[in-house]
Amino acid sequence: MDFNLTEEQTQFAEAIRRWAEKSYAFEERKHIVHSATGVSDKAWQALAELGALALPIPEAQGGFNGNAIDMMVVLQEIGRGLIIEPYFATVLGAEFLKRTASHNELLETIATGKTKLACALHEQQSRHDLFDIACTAQATSDGFVLNGKKTIVLHGAQADALIVSARTKGAQRDLDGISLFLVQTSSLPVGSVQDYRTVDGMRAANLRFEQLPLPASALIGSLNDAWDILDAVSDYGISLLCAEAIGLIEALFATTLDYLKTRQQFGAPIGKFQALQHRMAEMFMEMEQARSLATLAAVKVDSTDPNERRRCVSAAKARVGQAARFIGQQAVQLHGGMGVTNELPAAHMFKRLTMIELSLGDTDHHLARFAALPNFLPNTQPHYSHA
Repeated sequence: MDFNLTEEQTQFAEAIRRWAEKSYAFEERKHIVHSATGVSDKAWQALAELGALALPIPEAQGGFNGNAIDMMVVLQEIGRGLIIEPYFATVLGAEFLKRTASHNELLETIATGKTKLACALHEQQSRHDLFDIACTAQATSDGFVLNGKKTIVLHGAQADALIVSARTKGAQRDLDGISLFLVQTSSLPVGSVQDYRTVDGMRAANLRFEQLPLPASALIGSLNDAWDILDAVSDYGISLLCAEAIGLIEALFATTLDYLKTRQQFGAPIGKFQALQHRMAEMFMEMEQARSLATLAAVKVDSTDPNERRRCVSAAKARVGQAARFIGQQAVQLHGGMGVTNELPAAHMFKRLTMIELSLGDTDHHLARFAALPNFLPNTQPHYSHA
C-alpha cells in the first residue's frame, strides 16, 4: 500500500522529535522516572504548546479535530522519544468524552494542558476482557454510589479525573448493564489510590472505591449501554499503542544498527559479520510488516463496520506484538550483556515494548479474537466426510 503522510503531519512529527531530542533526552527521562510523581509538568506544558494535546480534541472545544492517522504520527514520536508522560491515558480518556458528546468543558481544559485523564477499565479477575466488571454503581435519588476495585490504571495517581467502567445492571460478564462514569480524583479518600512504578518506567495505580457518592452528571453516555463505546474506544487505544510500538521499534532498530557499526571485534566492526547482517535483515522485515498493519489499524479504526474494525485492530496488535518481541530479543542479544542494563536506551525500549504487548489484550488474546470474528475462513469446506 502506498501511504504517504501529509506535509502538516510530517512537520508535526518533526517538531515533536526535535523537542524530545533537545528537552527529553535519555538522562532527563531517567530523572523524571525516579522523581516523586514520575511525570514532568514542564514536559506536559511543552506537549500542550506543541499542540499534541489539542490534536484529538474537536474544534468546538479548542482542538484540531485530528483523526487516527494524525494521532499515529504523534504516538510514533512518543515511542521514539521514550516519553513517559500521561499522554496515552489522557487522549484515551478524551476519546470517551468525544464519542459520548459529554463533559465538553473538560475537553477544553485537556486541549490546553490543564487536565490529565486516566482510564480505570481493568479489574483483577478480568484480564483482557473489559466486559468482566465486578465494580458496581448503584443508582440513588441524586446520583450513584460507586463500589469496587480497579487495577493497573495507567497514570491513575497523576490524573485529575478518571473514566471508570462500572456495572449498573446484570451479571458480572454481561455486555448489557455497563456504564461509564467521570470521577474526580480530588473526591477520592486518602489511601484509596495505590501508586507504583511499572517495569517500563511508567506509573500506574490500583484504586479502591468504597461507597463513593457520584452526582448524576458523572454518567458518561447512556445508562447500562456503554459496551459498544467501551469496545470501540479500546480499539482506538490499541491503534495508538501499535503506533507507539512502531516508533520504539524504529528507534531500537536504529540504535542496534549503530552499535554493530561501532563495536569492534577481531579488528573489525561486528556489523561486517554476515550472520549478524542476516539478523538485522530479519529485524527489518519484521519492522516493515508491523508498520504496515499498524497503519492499516489507524485507517480502519473509525470504520462503520465494527467487525472490520475489530479484524484490522486485532491483526495489527498481534503482528506488532510478535515483531516487538522478536526485535527486542534480537536487539538485546546483539548488544550482548549491555543490552539488559539500564545504562542503555535499548533496555528501556524493550521493556516498554513488552508492556505494550500486554496492554489492552496480548498477542494470544487478539489472535483468538481475530479467529472468532465472522468469515474467518470463508467458503471453506471440511476435508473429511462422515461415513
